[in-house]
Amino acid sequence: MATDAPLPPLSLIVSSSPEPTSHLTNALSLLFEPSPPLTSDLVPQLESALLKSTSPITTYTQLIETALEIIRSWPDELKARFIAAHPRIGEVKSLSALSAKEQGQTGGIVVHPTPSEVLARLAHLNKCYEYRYPGLRYITFVNGRSRAVIAEEMEDVLGISHSLSPDQPPVETLGVVEVGSEEWRRELYRAVEDVGKIARSRLSALGVQ
Repeated sequence: MATDAPLPPLSLIVSSSPEPTSHLTNALSLLFEPSPPLTSDLVPQLESALLKSTSPITTYTQLIETALEIIRSWPDELKARFIAAHPRIGEVKSLSALSAKEQGQTGGIVVHPTPSEVLARLAHLNKCYEYRYPGLRYITFVNGRSRAVIAEEMEDVLGISHSLSPDQPPVETLGVVEVGSEEWRRELYRAVEDVGKIARSRLSALGVQ
């Protein structure tokens, strides 16, 4: 599925087009990143909501908000699989065009070079986070911030010292947060909201409302 093409006209999504599902899938994949839950759950549920709605959707901003309402209603396990579609912070390969731009690349060219030690640190922090919060992936709205700043943010979330070490603290020394606990769910819900912020930012970057 091509997720780097322009958004289809909203009229194709909200009309009785013969292929509304295809248009909606392409649009949501661009804004939220493609994933199995997006295809199997979000698209049909959003289609149903659009058909039942007494207030027509007239902007992509409204479409995003309606999609987020549906995502917030999902079971935690489905939410976790949905956010896992976003690339890890610091990944540089197999990114969609918008993800690459958000992470400092354009057309395969690094426009905001990140020191190798910061990338190594981020790789370790991702492992630490996913060990501490089983089933979750660290998601944050980058909003123009450097990867070095995001690394410090991740360290603060994990409660560890700021460092450029590629392997400290050892992953196994971190406590594991129980799946479904208040802390685990707080991180999950924060990630969902940041996915929403990313989608809105992508919409703005595309010059669409």
